[in-house]
Amino acid sequence: MNVRNIYSISLLTASLMFCACSTKNETNPFLSAFNTPYGAPPFDQIRIEHYEPAVWKGIEEQNQEIKRITGNPAAPDFHNTVAALDNSGETLARVAGVLYNITSAETNDTLTELYMRLAPALSEHQDNIYLNGKLFERIAQVHKQAQKDSSLLDREQQRLLDKYYKNFIRSGAALPAAQQEQLKGINKRLSELSIRYENNVLAENNRYQLLVEDENELDGMPEWVKNAAKEEATQAGHDGKWVFTLRSASFLPAMQYANRNIRNQLYVAYTNRCNHNDSTDNKGILKEIITLRLEKARLLGFSNYADFILDENMAQNSANVNPFLQQLWEHALPKAKEEAQELQAIMDESTPGQQLEAWDWWYYTEKLREKKYSLNEDELKPYFKLENVRDGVFAVAHKLYGITLSEIHNVPVYHPDVKVFEVKDADGRFLGLFYTDYFPRAGKQGGAWMSNYREQKEGVRPLICNVASFTKPVGDTPSLLTLEEVKTVFHEFGHALHGMLSQCRYTGTSGTNVARDFVELPSQIMEHWATEPEVLKMYARHYLTGETIPDALIEKIQKQDTFNQGFMTTELLAAAILDMRLHQITDASTLDIDAFQRQTIQQLGLIPQIGPRYRLTYFTHITGGYAAGYYSYLWANVLDADAFEMFKENGLFDAQTAASFRKNILEKGDSEAPMTLYKNFRGAAPTISPLLRNLGMQ
Repeated sequence: MNVRNIYSISLLTASLMFCACSTKNETNPFLSAFNTPYGAPPFDQIRIEHYEPAVWKGIEEQNQEIKRITGNPAAPDFHNTVAALDNSGETLARVAGVLYNITSAETNDTLTELYMRLAPALSEHQDNIYLNGKLFERIAQVHKQAQKDSSLLDREQQRLLDKYYKNFIRSGAALPAAQQEQLKGINKRLSELSIRYENNVLAENNRYQLLVEDENELDGMPEWVKNAAKEEATQAGHDGKWVFTLRSASFLPAMQYANRNIRNQLYVAYTNRCNHNDSTDNKGILKEIITLRLEKARLLGFSNYADFILDENMAQNSANVNPFLQQLWEHALPKAKEEAQELQAIMDESTPGQQLEAWDWWYYTEKLREKKYSLNEDELKPYFKLENVRDGVFAVAHKLYGITLSEIHNVPVYHPDVKVFEVKDADGRFLGLFYTDYFPRAGKQGGAWMSNYREQKEGVRPLICNVASFTKPVGDTPSLLTLEEVKTVFHEFGHALHGMLSQCRYTGTSGTNVARDFVELPSQIMEHWATEPEVLKMYARHYLTGETIPDALIEKIQKQDTFNQGFMTTELLAAAILDMRLHQITDASTLDIDAFQRQTIQQLGLIPQIGPRYRLTYFTHITGGYAAGYYSYLWANVLDADAFEMFKENGLFDAQTAASFRKNILEKGDSEAPMTLYKNFRGAAPTISPLLRNLGMQ
């Protein structure tokens, strides 16, 4: 449930060092505009040896473009300085877009080694741009002119100028030369450490297998779970046996249905990833990351890294975030404790004398769900065939915004699982391409995310992707989703809409290049449609009979809408608070990651039956762009709940409300301040009451 931007106002997300290898210009597809339908990446032509020379060439080209900007004898203005900078680096953006996505979705040892080796120089290149004194002087002059005369620029131009000016300041452009060099070293090292951290998590996910040899140990498990485990075992070379892994498509069903011994083993393995004091241990890496981030924040005038990050978000500072998280915590924890008591009662009925543990929560939640609502995942999954859910979210987007998505087969893909769709507006205009990649494999990071191969700007339409790891088809059984996975499809497609519908003139203001605590609004609001009765009838059909989901099941889904929300909100909040407190520390010299985590959990009063959604040694959000930002999901929860109230008031598919959301939110990117955009849509600032009602906590 993540959004990953490739190349934007921050210029780059990774960094590179180059070897002596070379590829002739005429054979390297990155070194010219892609000669493919829609200008899509030619994955059938791209080879691993193309990446380094293309990035090296891209850096060289952008450096020349920067020299032309700084050497321009004309007085600096928005067009010859700000817009010129925003449009620079076309080749670099082309190769970085592919490289970053491939190393997340379809990597291998060779590519991982390349990516690690390539880490420092792109960070250095980014620093060289933002620490270019002549370039900053021109940006500062344009900024000063605009402050004197607000009529010089329109709103989007002013917003882009302000973003660049602030980014130069935040990148150290105003620091003395010695401190700039210090900052460059910090950034270079951070880029290396972040990649190592994430690669360790991927390695841990891939290497762990729980092998089951006796089928009797699987008694009570649904056939679809057993079949998936058997297929996993076959692929691992254990024919006739069953294997469970730490990937969500395997881990979560096992936690819902397996016996207690299996659940215990899986939970302990899952929550101790990268915490074994071995080659993939992340504690030392994370301590160094936190130390360097604090050093960076202080160089730039902030007392801690959280305040440095929040300074460019809607929240603005810790003084706004901390009370918000505490307010939610005071609602969520009591509800979670009530849920724990209910689960203990269910457990007492079947196994008297045993204490509910963290690895029991999912299992007894399913028992309680069935008891209270006569509903279980096994009953729902046949109606949630992946392709039907995908077509359902497409249909919702069509009813709301008039767009259509049609599968095409003339665009190269990097894996047979990948599908590509042409996106058109109601009037037939081309809006972009949408790639889906929904199944787990060894070369793919866990979780789900939206990213892009090409960002939108004036005259350029975007290439957007959604990546996830849902249960793969087994034999004649298609991929059948859980209700939470259904919501994930809708969530990530909401991010995709934010990218696809963007109508901005500049890369730096387009699509999802917005504040982290605003970027989740378009994704989270889409989740609301997933379980609306009218929408369920559009896509939820039994995969064998084609029967539309019956009203009785829909009613059960609606009745259990706030079920288990204490647990889900509390585990998310615990992770958000861990992230925030970790980045609010002002002395990292004695930081012990395990001790810090234990102490924070104890201070919160988190009950032992619930753990943080992510523990610090595998919390990839905080190395992948959400550092001091995991609270964003909860902050955006306030926005999406408040915004969806307007749809509920006016009609689920009310044309005027949908047009306003598209015009004021989805098309605008970061062309105006987030709260301004929100108020333009809603007519007022959001309130927390709709969220608390949705969670059953008011």
